Amino acid sequence: MIKLLDEHYKTQEQKQKLEADAQKAQEEAERLLKARNTLIEEYKEAFDQVNNPATTQEVKNQARTTAEQKQQEIQRKENELQSFQANTRNLLQQRFQNFKTIMLEEIGKIASDIAKRKGATLLLDKSGPNLLGISSVIHADATLDITADVEAEINRGRTAASAPAASSSSDSPSVSVPLGK
Repeated sequence: MIKLLDEHYKTQEQKQKLEADAQKAQEEAERLLKARNTLIEEYKEAFDQVNNPATTQEVKNQARTTAEQKQQEIQRKENELQSFQANTRNLLQQRFQNFKTIMLEEIGKIASDIAKRKGATLLLDKSGPNLLGISSVIHADATLDITADVEAEINRGRTAASAPAASSSSDSPSVSVPLGK
């Protein structure tokens, strides 16, 4: 099941969409970070005025007030950035998890249909250990494996628009998104 999910053309499409969304989120995070850094520079300028011996007491008091305000703004911006990053990460992971659930149901139905057509009375997922950490399949005759048949059935439903592009540059930048498994 995992192999079929990982190699499914819809999974590849979904990962590309999520990576594009992650890139947009990264750009927004960079914008927030830049705004925070601007506030830090403004804070430093005000703080320097407070510590400048040539500055009058009135200007120092104003600068101290400005520095305190900037410090609060910096904290708010930092909180906004952290919240944005956490929310974005959770949203992207949830979107992929929802997609994965739907796809596993779809793949399971196709596998069940093929198994029934072949006269099987039992269908097992041999992709990995169960919840106890033990493999569900200890031994199986390779001629009974229907993974290739399921993959062929999945790809029969693939449209030309979802086929991989003829040329893809390996020099293009890549974004890694924690999609979960």
